[in-house]
Amino acid sequence: MRTIKVTGKGNLKVKPDMTRVTMTLEGVYPEYEETLQKSAQDTECLKEVLGKLGFAKSDLKTLSFNVDTKQENYRDKHNEWKQRFVGYEFHHIMKLEFDSDNALLGKVLFALANAPIRPEFRLSYTVKDKEKTKNELLGKAVADAKEKAEVLAQAAGVTLNSLINIDYSWNELDIEVRPMNRAVFAARCATSAKEESYDMDIEPDDIDISDTVTIVWEIV
Repeated sequence: MRTIKVTGKGNLKVKPDMTRVTMTLEGVYPEYEETLQKSAQDTECLKEVLGKLGFAKSDLKTLSFNVDTKQENYRDKHNEWKQRFVGYEFHHIMKLEFDSDNALLGKVLFALANAPIRPEFRLSYTVKDKEKTKNELLGKAVADAKEKAEVLAQAAGVTLNSLINIDYSWNELDIEVRPMNRAVFAARCATSAKEESYDMDIEPDDIDISDTVTIVWEIV
């Protein structure tokens, strides 16, 4: 059996419609149990802050959480570098997603800046219906492979016959654009309820994504 194997590439520009705020809480404490307790308290405080804006506690999703020992370098009396135990350090990374709305975003960032805790955060944008986007992208990749195969077959004087195999890796696509990374807004006092917000005017760029698929046809 004679075959032709072609890799097609799909390219797609999508307009983001979902805002994502990724927050990081961290701290170092001498005892392991205290570290877990402080982490839980800070997380609950963050949920309460966001709850005042109408978010449910379940809207705050954990992306990763870990506790590890923290060491520091120092010079001993012989001027040699040594390490000593400082405590236990926790890192809790969470995300909050909501329909893109600059007014609500301004309130969220203001609340974070004026909260009892000060999480680091980054702002990014994604799409609500990721599966629809992935399926559209995959369709474009298949169409591109078929078009290339037809051009090659015609140039070689052969004809495409039955499809033999489709190879697709099902990689996780990064459908996200990040206009702001690792920030902490300075706290300020509001003089009225109407001022409990930052004036945000952000229009995120379209997200460029691509993916490939490899297809094998029989040729006659």
